[in-house]
Amino acid sequence: MIKVDISQVQNFVSANDVKSLEPEVKEAILKLEKGTGAGNDFIGWMDLASKTPASLLDEIEDTARVLRENCEVVIVAGIGGSYLGSRAVIEALGNSLSQLIQDKKNPQILFAGHNISEDYLFELTEYLKTKKFGIINISKSGTTTETALAFRLLKKQCEDQRGKDTARKVIVAITDAKRGAARVCADKEGYRSFIIPDNVGGRFSVLTPVGLLPIAIAGFDIRQLVKGAADMEALTTSSAKIEDNPAATYAAVRNALYRSGKKIEILVNFQPKLHYLSEWWKQLYGESEGKENKGIFPASVDFSTDLHSMGQWIQEGERTIFETVISVDKVQHSVLVPRDEENLDGLNFLAGKHVDEVNKMAELGTQLAHVDGGVPNIRITVPELSEYWIGQLIYMFEKGCGISGYVLGVNPFNQPGVEAYKKNMFALLGKPGYEEDSKKILSRLKK
Repeated sequence: MIKVDISQVQNFVSANDVKSLEPEVKEAILKLEKGTGAGNDFIGWMDLASKTPASLLDEIEDTARVLRENCEVVIVAGIGGSYLGSRAVIEALGNSLSQLIQDKKNPQILFAGHNISEDYLFELTEYLKTKKFGIINISKSGTTTETALAFRLLKKQCEDQRGKDTARKVIVAITDAKRGAARVCADKEGYRSFIIPDNVGGRFSVLTPVGLLPIAIAGFDIRQLVKGAADMEALTTSSAKIEDNPAATYAAVRNALYRSGKKIEILVNFQPKLHYLSEWWKQLYGESEGKENKGIFPASVDFSTDLHSMGQWIQEGERTIFETVISVDKVQHSVLVPRDEENLDGLNFLAGKHVDEVNKMAELGTQLAHVDGGVPNIRITVPELSEYWIGQLIYMFEKGCGISGYVLGVNPFNQPGVEAYKKNMFALLGKPGYEEDSKKILSRLKK
């Protein structure tokens, strides 16, 4: 099982400080299980893994096979939770050099609709001119500006290059069951489609078709991913002791640290494959907890790379931070440090050692230095980077997020603040219905 080690926080918050939060943590878990907390119409992710029907996995795998057989590249069009979860898993399980090395067995998975960069879209569409490509359009409404704009461009290019009939075969919609522009388009064009459950928010959707289809196309075992999540679900119920429940332990400790003045959490990895898992985690916790002028600010670093850029600040900057380190026990490959007769670089003391042993000592040395420098350290140990263990980690973070949000005293399942920029953007662009907002903004800008 994934382990959460909190021994390196005890110089900053006592065992009693953490234990005192147990009643709040238990209450939060019961709110999630009974559906009595704020945002309870968006807790479908809670038992999603254990209740995913085999028939849905069959359908996802069949669709993935069709796209693998007919595409060199598949573009995932989505933003936020509509792409971060799948990208996190694909990069965690794939080759670290996946952008440079083409996997001939499976299509290259690229992403669009997560920005509004004209240069990005130009370069992407230029690259696709010589490729047999397909598209997964992920949007509940079909009108999210970033995603809808990218899909409009990519749909036309796919139809122009491959013809309407083939485009119909290689474009898939993941959207609302009945309503929205993406649903209307999918039904009209005859695309294969999957449903985003109404009771699962975007940042919790990686174990729905939103995440599972791209992951399956990339060639990974979605059944093991779901099984890992289901097993973690069983370990984190209200019947488990807090100390045996990794999600509850994590939620309790981070809230104890927050109450002691630690306002920033830095998620650390020593494995570059986990970079996008950190990006997914940042959205999960930032969007869930950052409300009512509350919330731990989620940041992330890739070590040891960022020790040469952020290490100084972490070691000696303002003491408002704590670290959560994801440590991977077993690596996938073996590389030994060779001996060099001239030893100009002075590294012969490492000759014969595995590179991962060097990395592990960098990890331990960093932990000791940062704790000595006043930075509490939570350590999450994952046995290896496989579908099963990534599934466990995803569910642990999701459950920990729901618990932590309730302990913090906010609704962890809404995101009212996300709409503020959209309203201003639509007014500035002259979208119908935003005329009054446009006048107010123009008047404000003149001042």
